[in-house]
Amino acid sequence: MTSAGLDLAGLIRPGDTVTWGQACAEPATLTELLVQQADRIGSLRCFVGIPAESAVTARTVPSTLSVHSYCGAGTNAALHAAGRLDVWPVHYSALPALLSQGALEADVVLVQVSSPDEQGRHSLGLADDYFSAALDTARVVIAEVNDQVPFTFGARTLTADQWTAAIHTSRTPGQLLTPAIGEDTAATARRVARLVPDGATLQFGIGALPEAVLAALVDHRDLGIHSGILNDTAMRLVESGVATGARKTHDPGVAVGGLLGGTADLFRWAHRNPAVQLRSTSYTHDPEVLATSHQLVAVNSAIEVDLTGQVNAEVAGGRYVGAVGGAVDFLRGAARSPGGLPIVALPSTAHGHSRIVSTLSGPVSTPRAEGVLVVTEHGVADLRGTTLTQRVERMIAVAHPAHRAELEASADRVLASA
Repeated sequence: MTSAGLDLAGLIRPGDTVTWGQACAEPATLTELLVQQADRIGSLRCFVGIPAESAVTARTVPSTLSVHSYCGAGTNAALHAAGRLDVWPVHYSALPALLSQGALEADVVLVQVSSPDEQGRHSLGLADDYFSAALDTARVVIAEVNDQVPFTFGARTLTADQWTAAIHTSRTPGQLLTPAIGEDTAATARRVARLVPDGATLQFGIGALPEAVLAALVDHRDLGIHSGILNDTAMRLVESGVATGARKTHDPGVAVGGLLGGTADLFRWAHRNPAVQLRSTSYTHDPEVLATSHQLVAVNSAIEVDLTGQVNAEVAGGRYVGAVGGAVDFLRGAARSPGGLPIVALPSTAHGHSRIVSTLSGPVSTPRAEGVLVVTEHGVADLRGTTLTQRVERMIAVAHPAHRAELEASADRVLASA
């Protein structure tokens, strides 16, 4: 069926909760149809994730659609600022259960899949991730069969009898472009890279800092990848022979992620490539899998970190721009992994303001009890097994020199109220 012939009002009921794959996995033709037909369908709750550059939520969203998300990334931040996005501040590992049997239980799943293989199986292609759990419990599954979606190994497959309706398209999936990397970010990344041992298993978040860390690892050997996202920079590490996965405990020789977040080059590389596997969040974020991974190094960024080690990764300048996300899932896993490193990395300043602060300007996304390594371009503050007094001293040492005196002046107050 073509998109012109699909009447969503005959499949979706007023009051339904609708979800779909995030970022590059958004079934763009279906979500565009949803917006076009929204007035005829009635009020809906839509759960969305990270937007790609062509995400439907980057445009005008009809008032009948109540938009929910776990993150304020990209154009989601503007939706939140306009009062159109309701945020769920939950750990990433909780999302599959929420969408399949919890408070966000999906009635309708819109899914983008590849062309079929010889057995008639369609790969989820660009993301297995958190949303695929809802495929088993949703009342309605609507597929967009896109012949430009790669067939990826590890990812869940569907056959035509497993969906309610389908359309066929041929369009380049949305892309997540590699962000620009400034000198302070690059310098911070180089410090992180020096901490990473050869043979380590890597997890990395989304954004300029994690991308810069990957780019700084070109002289390493036998790195492995087990992450929520696979991007173009990770692809280049695999292609260059740096990330062989030879020492991984789980899935040796294979780069594992929940979704592909990059460009068409990444999609072509992943197509029928046995060195790449996409898996569900229940696997990529599984605490036992992470804890038993060989030297898991978790690299996540932040908006700011206070002097006692509390991390804000959600709110900047009074705007919701980040997420709780999977940081705590991976940091805890890395802390339990033999030889692992739970790292939070960030340049020490932004727009002249210190990102090492006496008091957070937003929520505590990662509590100080996690005991992470905080890395800036000025050094490494290892907060594992430290007292509050030691933490304050170490955090001031990695702040920008221009802000250290002010932070030192606040130290007694911080400790008195800590």
